[in-house]
Amino acid sequence: QGHLVESGGGLAQAGGSLRLSCAASGPTFNTYTMGWFRQSPGNEREFVAAIDGSGNFRVYSDSARGRFTISRDSAKNTVYLQMNSLKPEDAAVYFCAARYANDGNVYRQTDYDYWGQGTRVTVSS
Repeated sequence: QGHLVESGGGLAQAGGSLRLSCAASGPTFNTYTMGWFRQSPGNEREFVAAIDGSGNFRVYSDSARGRFTISRDSAKNTVYLQMNSLKPEDAAVYFCAARYANDGNVYRQTDYDYWGQGTRVTVSS
C-alpha cells in the first residue's frame, strides 16, 4: 500500500549539518507516528527520534538530543531530521519508519508498520 522514501543523505564534515527527508506516498501517513532509525556496519538498528501524528510530541535518543531535530510538514506528508554538529560516529544508513498507533511506543523496530529503504550518511573528520 503506502511507502516511504528517504533522501538528503551524503557526505558531511565533522561539525557540519545535513537534513534528511522522508516522503510518504499517501495522505494517511499524516496521522501516523513517524520515526528515524540508523544502522552502521556490525551494529543493530537503533532508534534516533520520533514524532507523533499531531507533530506536538517528540522524543530523541540520548545521542541525538541537543543536536538533531525531528519535524513534519503535513501539507507535504513529509518528515525531516535536521542533523547538526555531526560526528564521525553518526555515520550510518538512516531509515524512516511509520507507526499507525500514537500511544508513545516508539523505541523498538517492531513498533513500526512501514519502512523506507534508507539513505546513507557519511561523516569525515
